[in-house]
Amino acid sequence: MQIGSNNSYNTIGANVYQQSQNTNKEDKKESSTQKDSKSSNNNLLKLDASEQQQVNKLQARDSEVRAHEAAHKAAGGGLAGSASFSYQKGPDGKMYAIGGEVPISFKEGSTPQETITNARQVVAAAMAPANPSPQDYSVASSARMVEMQAQQELVKELQDKLNAKDAYSSNQASNSQNNTQNLDIAI
Repeated sequence: MQIGSNNSYNTIGANVYQQSQNTNKEDKKESSTQKDSKSSNNNLLKLDASEQQQVNKLQARDSEVRAHEAAHKAAGGGLAGSASFSYQKGPDGKMYAIGGEVPISFKEGSTPQETITNARQVVAAAMAPANPSPQDYSVASSARMVEMQAQQELVKELQDKLNAKDAYSSNQASNSQNNTQNLDIAI
């Protein structure tokens, strides 16, 4: 029985020892993290006023670019791809997004109405950000041109249907009149 209790004691003792070691490691990690945090704070403190101003501008630009591209992505839905960014390293050593793009794949529909719907979604995606860029206006303009062409096709299709319907009605009336004349003659 002593062996059993000894083993239990050793196991318990080992667990307590491991917990103690883990706690020490966590304390060391915390202190290392605090040192990293302090050193990055020191880096911020080491920046002169013009460098800090540049960091502030880069942070603002980063936020603006990310919001701009997120608006394109959200409005583009299934037509929008993943955002990609171009970066600039700030005086604090961090990378900041200074430009970006979201590819929009325009798909012509199998009908003019589908093409119109897709073109309108491209326009919405291009104009979604609060401050559209010149490129955004260009994309929207191109999509509107495609939309207008599709609308012209749709109008032509409707006119063709109406003309066919009028021709059919006219032909039916003519045939009906001819049948009446034939009947009149046959009697």
